[in-house]
Amino acid sequence: MTHWYEGPLAAFDTETTGVDVEGDRIVSAALVVQDTAGGRARVTRWLVNPGVPVPVGATAIHGLTDDHLQRNGRWPAPVVEEIARALAEQCASGRPLVVMNAPFDLTLLDRELRRHRASSLAQYLQNTPLCVLDPRVLDKHLDRYRKGRRTLTDLCELYGVVLDGAHDAAADAAASLELVRAVGRRFSSRLERLSPPELHTLQAVWHAAQARGLQAWFAKNGTVEAVDPAWPLRPELPAAA
Repeated sequence: MTHWYEGPLAAFDTETTGVDVEGDRIVSAALVVQDTAGGRARVTRWLVNPGVPVPVGATAIHGLTDDHLQRNGRWPAPVVEEIARALAEQCASGRPLVVMNAPFDLTLLDRELRRHRASSLAQYLQNTPLCVLDPRVLDKHLDRYRKGRRTLTDLCELYGVVLDGAHDAAADAAASLELVRAVGRRFSSRLERLSPPELHTLQAVWHAAQARGLQAWFAKNGTVEAVDPAWPLRPELPAAA
């Protein structure tokens, strides 16, 4: 019997103008699809001219400049539709979607669809349920008392996953996919009897608990930052009155 972490997986990642899912924009994205562990990966890449200036701080992270995006990037509207259709196709095929820190990338995509297509990620998925595997949520639940950061770079180092070219969407997506496989193998006794849809449901619960814990820690240390418990997609903000 092939366990889910050795079978078909797809992974999605974005690079952006910043970290605000409500206001920042996608500048690049990638979808990596692999039918079996160790098999050849199929990679789709998108480069986007966001139509807004890219902050220097963002360029310092992913290396994508205004000039490069204006010369080589495509307009956002057709790109975000292509991305949404590609993700919906993976979901319809029953292939779990690996997204590191899913509420960021999936919410940002949803907001771009609303901005440029007057649509939403849910509309593209229609009756096909999301089945997301988030290595950050999985690791934090399965090894909750381990100290230290849990960025993609940190987790790849911990689990022995090669990450070549961090902050390139395709490289990060590929590493996230291998990271989920590595988490599955390390914690196989706790995960192998759970199906990806069951894990999707559990991760929503685990993430909410993790968010409550982080919020309590912030309050204890006098930090006013709010932690959103929603996973894998944040709800749309209500319109201003």
